[in-house]
Amino acid sequence: MNRRGTLKSLTASIVVGLGLSSVGMVHAADTIKVGILHSLSGTMAISETVLKDTVLMAIEEINAKGGVMGKKLEPVIVDPASNWPLFAEKTKQLLGQDKVSVIFGCWTSVSRKSVLPVVEEMNGLLFYPVQYEGEELSKNVFYTGAAPNQQAIPAVDYLMSKEGGGAKRWVLLGTDYVYPRTTNKILRAYLKSKGVADKDIDEKYTPFGHSDYQTIVADVKKFSAGGKTAVVSTINGDSNVPFYKELGNAGLKAKDVPVVAFSVGEEELRGVDTKPLVGHLAAWNYFQSIKNPANTEFIKKWSTYAKAQKLPGSDKPLTNDPMEATYIGINMWKQAVEKAKSTDTDKVIAAMAGQTFKAPSGITSMMDPKNHHLHKSVFIGEIKADGQFNVVWKTPGPVKAKPWSPFIEGNDKKPDEPAKQEMAKK
Repeated sequence: MNRRGTLKSLTASIVVGLGLSSVGMVHAADTIKVGILHSLSGTMAISETVLKDTVLMAIEEINAKGGVMGKKLEPVIVDPASNWPLFAEKTKQLLGQDKVSVIFGCWTSVSRKSVLPVVEEMNGLLFYPVQYEGEELSKNVFYTGAAPNQQAIPAVDYLMSKEGGGAKRWVLLGTDYVYPRTTNKILRAYLKSKGVADKDIDEKYTPFGHSDYQTIVADVKKFSAGGKTAVVSTINGDSNVPFYKELGNAGLKAKDVPVVAFSVGEEELRGVDTKPLVGHLAAWNYFQSIKNPANTEFIKKWSTYAKAQKLPGSDKPLTNDPMEATYIGINMWKQAVEKAKSTDTDKVIAAMAGQTFKAPSGITSMMDPKNHHLHKSVFIGEIKADGQFNVVWKTPGPVKAKPWSPFIEGNDKKPDEPAKQEMAKK
């Protein structure tokens, strides 16, 4: 008893002497904590789980090369479980309790909007890796996915062109939340500016996790009888699997009614028989099938990592656009921290301006110094029988993001003007 009491007293005196905060600082001095905020369960796990693993792969690679400023990165993983309010709570935990220096996370815009007031209030840093509706700029967020002019509008232009089939009628089909509704508001206004009548535009929405698309696909087939029709799909998450299966069941082929998707990539097609879907389209800023040395290296890294970690599907490792955006984001953040010689949020934000990185898509991506969005090339790919994409159209080079669409009334300012105004408020 005396010996145990003596040890207890000695331990207490050491802790008092160092101070509890000092004990924490000893650990903090050795590592830099990195938050990973992705749904690993629920309807969005089909898309988000692989992004968690992409961050872990990048952390492993960075640590193997000496870390950041000589410190190893320490991942802190949380699962908001496709529960939008829980994203905010998990963000508070990461910033307040875990003291992470940066967060990589979110997929849906509703999850990002849940996180946004928290990172702004607590002056955290979020890297958001997925295409979105634009109409937002925060000093605490870096948007490494596409704005509408880097994905949605080029896709519609392609489908309207002779090369893309000359569509005259449009079905805007999405999951019922902010990204599809706002993107379709932009696209409806854009189509009207091109002379498309309201009667030639049909909007349809389904809830998250929706699985019965028989009636909707039948309606699309009926609508297409009125003229050359294209479907713009902003369906998110695991609902894509039954939607594409129903397209196949209904015999709705790409040559008759092409579908262009903004949230379907290689990973989402993994569980689908893609043979009936050959020729349907997706618009992204990256495809695994792109041929260049940077992409070959990226695919090899991912394949090696997936097999070493025995990840699901590692026998057929796939890469996709949000994975590339995630990988670019964490590497740019590393470069900015080293430039700033600090993980302080404001110093890193300043150092992020103009950061560049050789992207697997084959371009040198640049972080715009004014609007926190990447300059990105746009690619349109056709689904192949093996679940990969054949690139049928691309921009000549990187496109600068315009977060504020000029096609919505009241948004006719130059793209940088609202960005500057928002920055001035922060």
